[in-house]
This record gives sequence, structure tokens and C-alpha cells, in this order.
Amino acid sequence: MRKFKIPVPTHATNKCIRFPDDVIEEVENSIRGLDCTFSAFVVEAVRVALENLREDEAEEKN
Repeated sequence: MRKFKIPVPTHATNKCIRFPDDVIEEVENSIRGLDCTFSAFVVEAVRVALENLREDEAEEKN
């Protein structure tokens, strides 16, 4: 499993989603003082989650 790393922002398409207030607060606390945006953090978290799902599917096939 790949370890989550704070990402550097990249160019992307805008997509609006709703987050629970407590999740927003935790993310903002995690990136405070770093060169990372809320969106970049969420995108990296989703990428790691998708990779984990692919790994789980591959293990189930074996």
C-alpha cells in the first residue's frame, strides 16, 4: 500500500462536492503551513484510495 504524501497543487478541472465540517477542519489542520491546497490534498487522498481498491481487486483475483 502506498503511503499518503502531501501533494503539490497541479492544474485540474473544477468539480464541486460537499464535505462534512469535521473533515474540512481535519484537512485544513493537516495542510496548515504547507505548500498544499485543500483540493490537492483531497485529489491525492482519492488517488491513494483508488490505488488501494485496485490492489485489493488484484489480490481477490489471485
